Amino acid sequence: MQRIARGAAIAALIMSTSAAGAADFPQPLPEEPVPTVVELPERYPDSWVFVHDLHFNSLPDGRAAIVDVGADHSHVRGQIPVAQFGNILPSTTRSEIYVGETFLSRLTRGERTDVITIWDTKTLAPKGEIILPGGKRGLFVTLRNSLQLTNDEKWALVFNFTPGSSVTVVDLEGRKILSDIDLPGCSLVYPTGPRGFTSLCADGTMTSIALDAVGKAGPAATSTAFNSVDDDPLFMTPAMVGRTGWFVSFKGNLRAIDFAGAAAKDHGSFALPAQAGGTPEWRPGGWQVISADRAGLLYVLMSPKGVEGSHKDGGTEAWVIDPKAKTLVRRIALKNHSVSIEATQQAKPLLVASRPDGSLDVYDAASGAFVRTVASVAHDPMTMTAAR
Repeated sequence: MQRIARGAAIAALIMSTSAAGAADFPQPLPEEPVPTVVELPERYPDSWVFVHDLHFNSLPDGRAAIVDVGADHSHVRGQIPVAQFGNILPSTTRSEIYVGETFLSRLTRGERTDVITIWDTKTLAPKGEIILPGGKRGLFVTLRNSLQLTNDEKWALVFNFTPGSSVTVVDLEGRKILSDIDLPGCSLVYPTGPRGFTSLCADGTMTSIALDAVGKAGPAATSTAFNSVDDDPLFMTPAMVGRTGWFVSFKGNLRAIDFAGAAAKDHGSFALPAQAGGTPEWRPGGWQVISADRAGLLYVLMSPKGVEGSHKDGGTEAWVIDPKAKTLVRRIALKNHSVSIEATQQAKPLLVASRPDGSLDVYDAASGAFVRTVASVAHDPMTMTAAR
């Protein structure tokens, strides 16, 4: 009898609670459609950054997150796959994102297919793909200059490595291959002139190749040696200020290469101002070690433990350099050890530092003040590209 009375009391309590809930919320929430689909803006805000996750533990499952580092919440706005040592390159002239990637018919083995996949910026849906022949797209830890655009972004340049090096020129509008150009002893591509590219070479020179109206190789020009490959080599991903690429060397020298003309020109170098406190010394370190903001200031990721072989170790400070005055503007102490940096292209830029744990730390680039952490964006955030 006691059990029956207790059960009746519980039932009465549930009914009264349900009645109170119905009175408090007389209008139930409408059912949401499944799936709910939203679109991104056609042109991304300047506070958005593409974070390329190479995903070392599962290379076929690489991806890129689109992150609003200026937002107070809801930072990740979308994600697209970037498979198997892929490269990502957003267009600045059309609403497309280009991804160079590789697929195997049995996921980890089988027939190989290299492609450029074209993604829509608004829907993040694939718009098409262009098959790259020969199975020779360079497969290595991502570098931004293995996929670039030229000819007013009508053509893509794909760096190949078999280990023979070459460049495939791709017509993005016509969705077709225009040419393959051998690059013996040279690596990566830097858009040069109205249509053409430059490549850095193993003997310390650079070779510039102009392309004709149909994408075939035209005149080539090779510079004198300037890159001390054995003693103080350049990191191969520059910060671009207009058509000038600013490269930093392993020992902390900045060099300007002008890519505006038909052939690239070396405009010389200067050393980062020496600073005390390094043990044994301050040197650049990380994967993406240099970036530039809209005003042309440079940001260099620095490690206080710079030695031979430390160039991939990451850093604990970002040094802000005025390349015109050749001066150190400020030092930004990073809250956490970081592997890559990227400055947004806002009027008041933010500096984004990616951490080995896959999170992003965001700083006010003008003051160096810490702003926020965007947690767990990627597994391996090797490179970042600011929306422009």
